[in-house]
Amino acid sequence: MPHLTRASAIAAAAIVLTSTALTSPASAGVNHNPHRPSDATFAVIGDIPYGADEIASFPKVIAQINADPAVSLVAHLGDIKNGSSTCDDAYFSMIRSRFDAFEDPLVYTIGDNEWTDCHRLNNGAYNPLERLEAVRRTFFDRPGVTLGQDPMRVKVSDPPEYPENVRFTRDRVSFAAVHLVGSNNSLAPWTGQTGPTPEQTAEVLGRTAAAIEDIHKTFESARRHRDRAVVLMTQADMFDPTVTDPKFADYFAFQPVVRAIAQESAEFGRPVYLFNGDSHVYNRDFPLASDSRWLGFYDLDSPVPNLSRITVDGSDNAHDYLRVTITNNRRDPLTWVRVPFTSS
Repeated sequence: MPHLTRASAIAAAAIVLTSTALTSPASAGVNHNPHRPSDATFAVIGDIPYGADEIASFPKVIAQINADPAVSLVAHLGDIKNGSSTCDDAYFSMIRSRFDAFEDPLVYTIGDNEWTDCHRLNNGAYNPLERLEAVRRTFFDRPGVTLGQDPMRVKVSDPPEYPENVRFTRDRVSFAAVHLVGSNNSLAPWTGQTGPTPEQTAEVLGRTAAAIEDIHKTFESARRHRDRAVVLMTQADMFDPTVTDPKFADYFAFQPVVRAIAQESAEFGRPVYLFNGDSHVYNRDFPLASDSRWLGFYDLDSPVPNLSRITVDGSDNAHDYLRVTITNNRRDPLTWVRVPFTSS
C-alpha cells in the first residue's frame, strides 16, 4: 500500500477500534418477536430522488411500491438528493413528508449527499457535522421506531448518539442498517482543507466504532438464534466495481469495517448479503471471493465466499426497485427481481 502519513494514522486508529470490538463481550441481539413475523418480502431503493425530475416523480414511486401486494417493508439505502444541490432544512422536511407516505415500515440508511458532501459551495457551504445533526433531528426523531405509516420497532445503537443504526429480524434473517457513507466514509477533505479536520476525524472514528459494534451484535444474535442469513444495509459501496484502479487513500476508512464483516461472515458460515447504493448501477457479486482484487486491497488473509453484495440502481439510473423475497432455500435464502418504475 502507498505511504500515507495522515491516512495511515487514521486507519491504524480505526483498526484499534475494530480489535477492541472483536474482543468485547457481545450484548443483547435483535428483537426476535418482530412486528409482522409472517412478512417475507421487502423493497430496496437508494440514491433517489436525484434532481427536479426525480423529485417530481418520487410520489409516484412511493405509490407504486405501496401498491405492490408482496412488499411489507421498504429500505432506502441513502442519498436522498444529488451531490450538487442545497442541503437545507426545507428539503429535508419535504423528503420526510414523502417518506411518511410509505404505507409499510421504512428503514432509512443515511447517505453522504445529505451531510458529508454539504461543505461544497453548490450544496450551501454547510458544516457537514451540523447537517448530520439536522438529518438525525428530521428523520430519527423517534429512536427505535421506523418511518412509514405502519412503523415497526427496531433495536437501536448503543450508545444512543447513533439512532440511525438499527437492527431487526424477519423470518429468521437478521438485518442491520449501518451508517457508512461514501466519500471515504466522510474522511474526504472538506472545501478549503487538505485533509480531515480533528472534528471530522473524531466523528468518523466514533461512528465507525458504533457501526462495527452493531455488525458484531447482529451476527452474534444470528448465531445464537440459528438464523438462516444476515442482511447488512449501507449507503457506501466499499467494493465499487466501476472504479478500475482504486486508491487506498480513497478507501482506507472502510478497512476496519470490511475486516469486521469478513471475520463475522466467515464465523457465521451461512449466507450474508450486503445491500448498498452509492455506485448507482445494479450489480450482484462476491466481493471477497478467492479471485477478488479486494482481498489484497483490504489486506485480508482468507476469502469469504458466503458474502454477496447487491448494489441498487440509483441517480440517473434510478428506474427500478428491488423486490427481495426471503425463501426456504438454505443455500441462497434471498431472491430478488428488479421492478421497473412505471413513472420513469
